[in-house]
Amino acid sequence: MHCIDSRVSAELIFDQGIGDLFSIRIAGNFVNQDILGSMEFACKLAGTKILVVLGHTACGAVKGACDHVRLGNLTELINRIEPDVEAVKEPKNEASRTSKNIDFVNKVAQKNVEMTLEAIRKKSPVLKELEAIAELQIIGGMYDISTGVVAFC
Repeated sequence: MHCIDSRVSAELIFDQGIGDLFSIRIAGNFVNQDILGSMEFACKLAGTKILVVLGHTACGAVKGACDHVRLGNLTELINRIEPDVEAVKEPKNEASRTSKNIDFVNKVAQKNVEMTLEAIRKKSPVLKELEAIAELQIIGGMYDISTGVVAFC
C-alpha cells in the first residue's frame, strides 16, 4: 500500500514490471474494510508474501492533516490521518505543528506508517494469522522523494 502521489510509484521504486505487484494506492495510508479486503485477497488467495506500507516524505495528505484541512470528501480522509498527527509529541509549540515544518510532516508520515501497520494487524485476523505462521511479512517503509531511497522500519 502506498500513496496516490505520482512521485511514489511502487513499480518504479522497486524496479518491478506490470503484473509483478499488487498495488493499493490511497492518500495517507489508512485502512478500511475495502482496503483490508483487497490486502487479504492479495495475500491469502493470490499468494503475496510481503505486504509493504510505504509512506513518503513531504506527503500532501499528511500536510493536510497537520493543517486540519476541511474540504468536501477530503475531510473524512484527513480525519483518519489526524490521530497520527496527535501521536507525534514534538514539537509541542502549536505554531510548529503545521505543514510549514517539514521535519514535523515527515515525523507524522513515519508515525502514519507505524500506526497503519498496527491497524492492519488489529483489524485483519487473516493477515495477522498469515504473519504469525510466517507466510507473510508485514513491513513499513519510508520513501525519500529527494533521494529515491526507501528506509524500511
